[in-house]
Amino acid sequence: MEVYEPQEDSFLLRDVILTENLNSKNCLDLGTGCGIQARAMFDAGARSITCIDINYKALLKSQQNNSEIKNCIRFVESDLFSKLNESVFDFVAFNPPYLPSDEMKWKDLDGGKKGREVIDKFLTQIVGHLSPTGVCLLLISSLNNKDEIMDIIKSKKLFVEIVRSKKLFFEELFILRITKLESMGIDEVDF
Repeated sequence: MEVYEPQEDSFLLRDVILTENLNSKNCLDLGTGCGIQARAMFDAGARSITCIDINYKALLKSQQNNSEIKNCIRFVESDLFSKLNESVFDFVAFNPPYLPSDEMKWKDLDGGKKGREVIDKFLTQIVGHLSPTGVCLLLISSLNNKDEIMDIIKSKKLFVEIVRSKKLFFEELFILRITKLESMGIDEVDF
């Protein structure tokens, strides 16, 4: 598989993005794949979009699929935030590889043991790349231990809530909405 084609998870995340007011927002489509989330960000009013993927072929596909809006998009080949330095975003959407696997054969699907290798790495980095009032949408699966992921997010003094879910044949997908507590005018919350 060269580039992940949109599936139920992609469409679920896209539908939530389209409910966001992204007018004048600086957005990040992390793991852009074919670029479906970047297009949704544009349709929701984003002023600038950065598309990141570890797979160069995915960046080319996203660029091709978003050619008519190329003036507001930049494309960066990167492993998560590694090539973004101190960049901060108002809105981040991430559909990570989350399927449990013993080996990381397919970077767009295989999430390692418990499907969490990429998700856990992402969670260590997101705080530094989210603006004070920023929002992050993260797609996860019931195969990834949702409660443990939410506890990790809360331990970083972030607020997290499930904004949408979808039951599939062998799993349930969840869209987590993550924000900084300071954006809510809160310093600390007892969870």
